[in-house]
Amino acid sequence: MDYEPDLSVDRIGNTQDQIVMMAARTLIRESNSTGKRKALVVGLGQTGFSCVRFLVAKGADVSVVDSRDLPPMYRILQEQLPEVPVYTGPFEDKHFLAADFIVVSPGVALDHAALQNARENGIEVIGDVELFLREIEAPVLAVTGSNGKSTVTALVGDMCLQHGLNVEVAGNIGVPVLDLLREHERWLDCFVLELSSFQLESITSLRAHAAALLNLSEDHLDRYASFDDYVQVKARIFAGDGVAVVNRNDTNVIRALPPGKQFVSFGGDAPPTKRDYGLVEMGGLTWLARGGDNLIPATSVPLTGRHNLLNVLAAFALAEQMNVSVDSCIRAVEQFQGLPHRMELVLEKDRVGWINDSKATNIGATVAALNGLTTPVVLIAGGDGKGADFFALREPIIRRARAVVLIGRDAPKIERSITSLVPVVNAVDMKDAVSQAKSLALSGDTVLLSPACASFDMYDNFEQRGEDFKSLVQELA
Repeated sequence: MDYEPDLSVDRIGNTQDQIVMMAARTLIRESNSTGKRKALVVGLGQTGFSCVRFLVAKGADVSVVDSRDLPPMYRILQEQLPEVPVYTGPFEDKHFLAADFIVVSPGVALDHAALQNARENGIEVIGDVELFLREIEAPVLAVTGSNGKSTVTALVGDMCLQHGLNVEVAGNIGVPVLDLLREHERWLDCFVLELSSFQLESITSLRAHAAALLNLSEDHLDRYASFDDYVQVKARIFAGDGVAVVNRNDTNVIRALPPGKQFVSFGGDAPPTKRDYGLVEMGGLTWLARGGDNLIPATSVPLTGRHNLLNVLAAFALAEQMNVSVDSCIRAVEQFQGLPHRMELVLEKDRVGWINDSKATNIGATVAALNGLTTPVVLIAGGDGKGADFFALREPIIRRARAVVLIGRDAPKIERSITSLVPVVNAVDMKDAVSQAKSLALSGDTVLLSPACASFDMYDNFEQRGEDFKSLVQELA
């Protein structure tokens, strides 16, 4: 799934001996009656598998349930921990009510009847990040938002490394957090965690040293009853008395900021105070600035798009909370080439640029991508819209798009939202979409894959979608 970490089988095997048998602080402890606490792990993807390994290493009596007939990590679990029972198919209350506590994977909604019934019977339901937070001592820099989370998280990690800090980067960005509990953890200076809304739902112990909320736009409305519910879940990142880093230009972000919370802001305008970050125009250049001090010209930032300048500002603000020097931050920015599938330049041929932004799994990400470009765009979009309303695409498409090529299940819904604005072409698959885009693009244009949708109707994940696009584009060369 788009929010699931990507962890190879090789990496899974290598981390088996890295989990430390640490004394449990609050959750895993000996029971007077059975000798072990009974843990139920819900979901056997990569995150669920890391939970099983961790809990077994901690001495818990672990079992697993998964609604899929063949969960992704089932065979590996059978090879490495064959004693752990796995129950597949529809959830049964008896498995949930037999547990002393339940660890739920991010892909499973907390409002599932079996989980609600368990909570009503006094059984604690948490996620892997909550388990992790109960184990660590090092401070946490936490990052969330509808878009840009992975870029900011990775860049903050690089900034800390440039300054000489011992840092680990994990969470929704790629490594399940429980795989970071190694012997050297006690000497770490900090963790930088990307946290999705699904992960924040099941966290109660987060007290981040600093926490960033980058932006908020409609996403996952197939999981949340309303956009307000989604905003409230994102606001959980501000628990505790750490410093908040917020986008002052996003009214929903400001609405999520708790009253009286200490904060530093960033935005696309000039910094309003000496503590804040922003963009200023000087000498014909756009500068990233803190207060009245210019830090780095936008021309020195390798990332594409104005929205990425805001991501860099947020990273500066977070790294500052760990006393990382400005020079270290600037070096990290200048060397940072971005992450795959996030405004990734694939090819320039015949004065047409091809950009892979497959990570744009919601409308806000595509709006930001379109707003960040200065050339005419042939947009490839579509997929699983997750219940979103595509009306917000209208204005940036009018301003930037020469044409739109639509793919996937919700292509008709997108077409209805943007009808008559620009030429719209429907494609049967990605190969057809790339071919159609090639015929539509003119010299000086950019062909942008920025789907505004999840990938599940056509691909296993957004990475697979992006790799397919890149492969097809490379054939043009």
